[in-house]
Amino acid sequence: MSATAKSLGTVLCLPGDGIGPEVMAEARRVAEWFAATRGVRFTFTDGLVGGAAYDASGAPLTDATMAQAMAADAVLLGAVGGPKWDNLEFKVKPERGLLRLRKDMELFANLRPALVYPALAEASTLKHEVVAGLDIMIVRELTGGVYFGEPRGITDLGNGQRRGVNTQVYTTAEIHRVARVAFDIARARGKRVCSMEKANVMESGLLWREEVTKLHAAEYTDVQLSHMYADNGAMQLVRNPKQFDVIVTDNLFGDILSDEASMLTGSLGMLPSASLGATDAKGKRRALYEPIHGSAPDIAGKGVANPLATILSFAMMLRYSFGLGAEADLLDRAVGAVLDTGVRTSDIQQAGKKLVSTREMGEAVVDTLGQLAKAGGSKQMAGAH
Repeated sequence: MSATAKSLGTVLCLPGDGIGPEVMAEARRVAEWFAATRGVRFTFTDGLVGGAAYDASGAPLTDATMAQAMAADAVLLGAVGGPKWDNLEFKVKPERGLLRLRKDMELFANLRPALVYPALAEASTLKHEVVAGLDIMIVRELTGGVYFGEPRGITDLGNGQRRGVNTQVYTTAEIHRVARVAFDIARARGKRVCSMEKANVMESGLLWREEVTKLHAAEYTDVQLSHMYADNGAMQLVRNPKQFDVIVTDNLFGDILSDEASMLTGSLGMLPSASLGATDAKGKRRALYEPIHGSAPDIAGKGVANPLATILSFAMMLRYSFGLGAEADLLDRAVGAVLDTGVRTSDIQQAGKKLVSTREMGEAVVDTLGQLAKAGGSKQMAGAH
């Protein structure tokens, strides 16, 4: 197919702060390859979020950019934040822009895979036998819980005393919709879901456990369901992570557990994420894709950041927003093949491996995509004879 093929949809790119623009540039390079060689073409628009948006407009996300996000078929984001904006008022901190995107787009399900590529098994701080072959999907509820619950705030009690309050709250509907995503994903994987909460000390956790159990009994008896307290889950992720297939949990625990799981893989720079909304009557859903690493201001502008998490977030976009599973698989294979050749950015560097820049890593992925596509075409031709 030619590069003039019809656009498959609109994608809003929000590079953000720190290394965000650098890693986003390599994801766009990969997108250009798909457009030029596979006819997988999107209409890209660009916007500001986080500190960059604050510097330009005084807000971490403008209403105009929010409207663009709501209208887009998918949003691809880099990273937000940095010490430059640490002293801003809470309501205009860079992270508030990201939280507004999640809330206003109703992106209730955050998918965070923790996958250990064979070439990087030695890069983990855990023993090789503990992490080799690891492939976990963490499904985190993203728009409820303690991060959004009311009442919240800081109250002056007088006499130099203050009180901070955040409310952990969930409803049946909120629990069912994120658990349904986890069960559906598990059906296409190992058919095992572990639900994590603190039902022993929190009423919201008890409700979570009861409602996940009810949904399982009503609709997903073909999937194995287990329950685990979140603190034990944190320990088990370090002790024996391969016991898990899909983990579903709330906003707070999901934030913590997914970051812990990410370090099993060797680097935050390797892990993508997808934040998904509900499917509408036409089968479409709002979605935001982003690497789970931060803006890394200490290395911003140096050209050494790892772009693979952003590139893999683009792969998740191909899969979940546009139904392009074959293309997503091809990109996933290309990333694995690049790592197999020993190409490394500084965060995953190992003795005897080739250290490359952000741009060189992106170029290596594009080159490998071409090689894999050519090999696949040759196999198809051989099969035709």
